[in-house]
Amino acid sequence: MRSTTSSIRPVERRAFLGAAAGVAATGFLTACGGGTKVGAGQNKAGSAPTFSGGEYKGPKVTLEYWNGFTGGDGPHMQAMVAAFNKKYEGRITVKNTTRRWEDLYPALPTAISAGKGPDVAVIHNDQIATFAVRGTLMPLDDVVSALKLTESDFIPAVWQAGVFDGKRYSVPLDVHCLADYWNSSHLTRAGLDKAPGDRAGYEGALKELQSAGVDHPFWMPNKWPAHLMFMSLLWQFGGELYNQEGTSALWGSDAGEEALGWMVEQIRKGYSPAQVAQDSQYNAFKNNKVSFTWDGIWQINDLKSTASKIKWDMSAIPTIGSTPAVWTASHNFVLTSQAGRDDNKIQAAKFFIDYMSERSTEWAQAGMIPARNSVRAQAEVARLPQTPLAANVDVFRFLPALPGLGDVQSKALELAVQKAVLGHQSPAEALADGVKTANKILAENKQKYAK
Repeated sequence: MRSTTSSIRPVERRAFLGAAAGVAATGFLTACGGGTKVGAGQNKAGSAPTFSGGEYKGPKVTLEYWNGFTGGDGPHMQAMVAAFNKKYEGRITVKNTTRRWEDLYPALPTAISAGKGPDVAVIHNDQIATFAVRGTLMPLDDVVSALKLTESDFIPAVWQAGVFDGKRYSVPLDVHCLADYWNSSHLTRAGLDKAPGDRAGYEGALKELQSAGVDHPFWMPNKWPAHLMFMSLLWQFGGELYNQEGTSALWGSDAGEEALGWMVEQIRKGYSPAQVAQDSQYNAFKNNKVSFTWDGIWQINDLKSTASKIKWDMSAIPTIGSTPAVWTASHNFVLTSQAGRDDNKIQAAKFFIDYMSERSTEWAQAGMIPARNSVRAQAEVARLPQTPLAANVDVFRFLPALPGLGDVQSKALELAVQKAVLGHQSPAEALADGVKTANKILAENKQKYAK
């Protein structure tokens, strides 16, 4: 996945895409190789000491901690780690290692097998199933039980995303989703005071903006974040991505055609130029050429730094279909099988995960929406621009917990969206071909990840 901050250079934001859509899973599978479970025979999940909270009473221990926060979110994470090290000075020391997401994911399995990887890490929700089925992660059910953490403490969808095969493998730190960024000056020229939230209003606004002199008010990408836009619209039109068994892609449905058709329609109506190059829509927005752009909330800090160039605001993406919905992902703390070789590291890592999750106020400054309800309710978090997007948490939609889903997304769904937006195929044709490819990969994954 791309790093989730707004100060990321274009190439780094594409890296974020790789993890969000699971592209990095390709390298991960290559590193794992066949059906071998990483950490098999070394994972002490069944005999690990039970976490009971309170204070760490073990000997001095050093934890290796990996994450992919290479952008503007990095300093916020570093500040959180520094605060933990100060609190547990002389007892627990956390060594923070930051790597690009597209490097971190494929490196994890082999590094952990060699004892040179992390004891605790942050990964995205769509990676949990793949790493869990390979034996790279250890369950955290005892942590959430001891701390009496339940779904009611978190945004429900992000809480559920941490469970695979009946066990909890993560504690969520945040949620991050698409948002609709709009140029306030452009809207004022068109007689609008804010971005409309419904289809009729949004399409009417595009027409008014064009009449007011904005040639192309809404540039439609064919790559990042086109597939995130498509998934959001698919859910809005009542569609689903995959069946419950994870054996069939469902996005070639009528809902999928409506979703992709609406995206293509914006080009046909002249609201967007054809063949928008990678990152062009976002750069055009920053340079005062685009009225609306859908992108992740991690762009907030970047846009703040360019505030002198444009006047902008943000809101939830409009409801083009019948049901509000938006693509969402999450950063999650996980305990690895490397820590499972040392009882003291297991306990220390669990204290670290609890501490970081509970004190995510600092993390909200990086542009994220804290996963914990209590943190979002704090005054300093509630006034941040991204927090209102969580006013209705039911709109957040996550990718399902399917091992190897990244290959399906990158080799089938993303490619289908790209072909249609570029005009190489009709939405129906692109989706039909994509579903065939997706179902083939899903069948292969069933064998690859068989227990």
